[in-house]
Amino acid sequence: MKISVPKETHPGETRAALTPDGTAKLVKLGAQVEVEAGLGLTAGFADDAYTKAGATVTTDRKALIGAGDMVLRLRKPPVEEIALLKSGCIHASLLDPFNEKELIQKLAEHGVSAISMELVPRTTRAQKMDVLSSQANLGGYVAVILAASHANKIFPMMTTAAGTILPAKVFIIGAGVAGLQAIATAKRLGAKVTAYDTRPVVEEQVKSLGAQFLKIDLGETGQTKDGYARALTEEQVQKQRDAMKKTCGDSDVVITAAQVFGRRAPILVTAEMLNAMKPGSVVVDLAVETGGNVEGVVYDQVTDRNGVKIVGIANLPARVPLHASQVYAANLTGLIEEFWDKQNKNLVLKLDDEIIKGCLVTHGGKIVNEKLVAKPS
Repeated sequence: MKISVPKETHPGETRAALTPDGTAKLVKLGAQVEVEAGLGLTAGFADDAYTKAGATVTTDRKALIGAGDMVLRLRKPPVEEIALLKSGCIHASLLDPFNEKELIQKLAEHGVSAISMELVPRTTRAQKMDVLSSQANLGGYVAVILAASHANKIFPMMTTAAGTILPAKVFIIGAGVAGLQAIATAKRLGAKVTAYDTRPVVEEQVKSLGAQFLKIDLGETGQTKDGYARALTEEQVQKQRDAMKKTCGDSDVVITAAQVFGRRAPILVTAEMLNAMKPGSVVVDLAVETGGNVEGVVYDQVTDRNGVKIVGIANLPARVPLHASQVYAANLTGLIEEFWDKQNKNLVLKLDDEIIKGCLVTHGGKIVNEKLVAKPS
């Protein structure tokens, strides 16, 4: 089986879908791996590292894509490159399937078996393939580093000859994978951390990291079977905002990391809350790529609102591309190893397997994922 890995072309993307270590694993399985020249340069991996791992390096992008029995990417393919794919090939990447219906339809029409890595089920068996968690983990870390670099004060408490410097107060909204990593990172830097999530079940995790948990009685909330927060009612949202306003006003840094899978991110930090914050404070919006949690956030920019910096920088994992590529490649190789036929040296799509059923979106000329197929009314 030939596995082709083209270079990412999305503006500002520094990550690579496959690393030399990942290449070596696939070659050991018996796969023939071909990568585009420069695939890993922005992440810190030279072409000769891929060659040493057993891959062939090519400069012919079109031929590379067209020859692959399986094509691995990080981001969704450009629409114009779908026609280059071999009919019947397997394509695995992040596809944003709920917002890219035309792209998914074209993949189906072209006979591609497309795997959407963000739809890998959040089960124990599929944990090694969980791209969303691995990238969110790094995003949470980078968010704190960005906040510290934009803040007008240091994070840790210091005792100096001129007196004691009090620790910065950091408020983290959303205690999923990204939020928990943000809590851990802010604590390591010495900040006093408070966190909030609509799911009471995460309170113990927050406290185990040394942070305080802000309790707001919203009534029935909970989480989905995949561990995501459920959308709140309008009444619950208002009650939440009223309670969070005081904490925002008392904080030096606010980091938002709340997303509802497959939907626009909820607005959690309103203009009223921003007005309550001190000049010199910083807000980092980790959900900017799905609309943002902060009212008035500008995509991929840092803006100033009455002295409060609002950081809306997108694609935070790409700011640590070596490790982001490392974990993404590990997720992909984990998927391939799970369904690899050692005797025939190829990937077998077991259509009745819970993992494949969860992440396969197109197959045999049709859209096959039940989350995307319109149900009759």
